[in-house]
Amino acid sequence: MAGAMDLRLMSAGVRGMFFMLTPNESSFEKVEEVPHYVQQATPFFIGLMVLEVVVGFLKTGTPAITLGDGLTSVFSGMISRLPMLLVRGCELTAYMYVWDKYRLLELPWDSAWTWWFSFLGVDFCYYWVHRLAHEVSFIWAAHQVHHSSEYYNLTTALRQSLTQQFTSWIFYLPLALVAPPSIFAVHIQLNLLYQFWIHTELIKNLGPLEWIFNTPKHHRVHHGRNLYCIDKNYGGILIIWDRLFGTFAEEKEKVIYGLVFPINTFDILYVQLHYYFDLWGRSQTYKTIADKVLTFLNGPSWKPGKRRLGDHVDNPVVTGKEVPHDPSWSLPLQLYVVIHFLLVLWTYHDLFEKKMMMSQLTVLGMVLYILLTLTSLSYIIDQRPTASLLEMLRCVVMVTMQRYNCMTPLLPSLAVPTEAFVSLSLLYWALQSFSQLLSIKNKAD
Repeated sequence: MAGAMDLRLMSAGVRGMFFMLTPNESSFEKVEEVPHYVQQATPFFIGLMVLEVVVGFLKTGTPAITLGDGLTSVFSGMISRLPMLLVRGCELTAYMYVWDKYRLLELPWDSAWTWWFSFLGVDFCYYWVHRLAHEVSFIWAAHQVHHSSEYYNLTTALRQSLTQQFTSWIFYLPLALVAPPSIFAVHIQLNLLYQFWIHTELIKNLGPLEWIFNTPKHHRVHHGRNLYCIDKNYGGILIIWDRLFGTFAEEKEKVIYGLVFPINTFDILYVQLHYYFDLWGRSQTYKTIADKVLTFLNGPSWKPGKRRLGDHVDNPVVTGKEVPHDPSWSLPLQLYVVIHFLLVLWTYHDLFEKKMMMSQLTVLGMVLYILLTLTSLSYIIDQRPTASLLEMLRCVVMVTMQRYNCMTPLLPSLAVPTEAFVSLSLLYWALQSFSQLLSIKNKAD
């Protein structure tokens, strides 16, 4: 009986990623009954990423994912979910409020018509969420995180913004006037899940499906910085919205991925926040208050005297020979980062599992530790001069947390080896920091 239940859950998990669930099995009366589809899909995310690496290597002889870029994408995905530990998701919270206070019509939650209407409604709203994220600079400041990778693989789908959810909720509110929150909670997850598998270069063409659905071929264009790719193919599950509203583009010459002006760093906080500072700095160069405000409201390439969305005359010319940012770093450091990433990933998972049993202060402290860890590891990947000192301080924090049982080992038998490894890590980075300080002193003398 338990085995049959597991098989059904596994089947639903796989089909959910490709929007193949039926209304009967994914309609619920209450929000509390809606499964955590995205969370349940984690094993399938991992499985498909491993499959992509294997198939990509067999086809091309090179891995589809580089360690530095792939980890940065995973780090971003982890960071994007941290606010959920402290506050309920903005989209669902705002939706439920409007539904409770202002709904005009109550569509039946157990009707297939309601289910399909909500599917179209959520996907239509997502199109405008996504389009405005490219056309309004302060929203683009959040969304640019997803476009910052110069690679295109399944890890890129995980490269999400810490702040985007704080603006995206607005666009779904019209749907809250008629569609039950429980059905919305299903489709907002399924819409997101579908968009995972389209982040790959291995699937070239899906034939007639290309006319209706968003596919890897269409979404590759969306992630390109070639002139023909910019601000195209915003669809979530369906590509028909782009065809209707004139934002569709076919894949032509080789797509070069990433931001128009590459940031050339894996510093996770810079990846998440740099564009906000760029916008502020740009606004300060303009004289009138109107131009300062429009810096945030108009398109990312707007300047005074240009149309609302600006133009692309200042964009670097794409030659097709661009080389993605991929700093070299030693194999021992790579192993070190992977091991410490797995340790913080377990802490991250444990925090989400036990958050209801923790005080808000404890949760906040753990969130800050996770941010510190991801930042420090990204410094190591980037080979930053300050990486040694930051990692030494992080190891001090980690040793302290282990001493006071603030961290749960993956297995009880691994508790002592883990503590020993962390202590050795602290010693190594302390020696590195001392060596660097001594070198600086000698140069000063």
